[in-house]
Amino acid sequence: MKTRIAKFSDLLMKTLTIIDGMEPESDEINFITSEGRKYIMNHTQDCCESVFVQDVCGDVSDLLNSPILQAEESISSDETPVGMVVPGDSYTWTFYKLSTIKGSVTIRWLGESSGYYSESVDFEEII
Repeated sequence: MKTRIAKFSDLLMKTLTIIDGMEPESDEINFITSEGRKYIMNHTQDCCESVFVQDVCGDVSDLLNSPILQAEESISSDETPVGMVVPGDSYTWTFYKLSTIKGSVTIRWLGESSGYYSESVDFEEII
C-alpha cells in the first residue's frame, strides 16, 4: 500500500461514503470519499508505546453522504483534559472533530509511552 502524508483538513468539503474502524480501542480508521479517494488514520506501533482510539463521541452515520464542513485536529500533551486520568509516564491526547450539516463526531486518540517513542496519529492518503 502506497501512501502520502495528508492533512486532516483535506477532508473539508469531501463527502464520506465509508468509514471503517471508528470505535474505541481501534488502532486504524479508514475513510473513503464519494470521489473514491481513500484516507487512513493510524499509528505504526513501536516497542514501548500504544496509540489507539480511546473514545468516539457522536453518531458516525451523521458523517456519511453529506459534505464535511469541519475537520479539525487538536493535541493535548502538556495538561490533562478535564475528566481524564493521566495514563503513565508520557501521554498525548489527540482530538479530531468532523462535522456535517447532520451532526458532529469527535474522535479521541490516546498515545502512551515511556517518553522515548512517538505518540502521534498519522493521517495519510492511500494512492
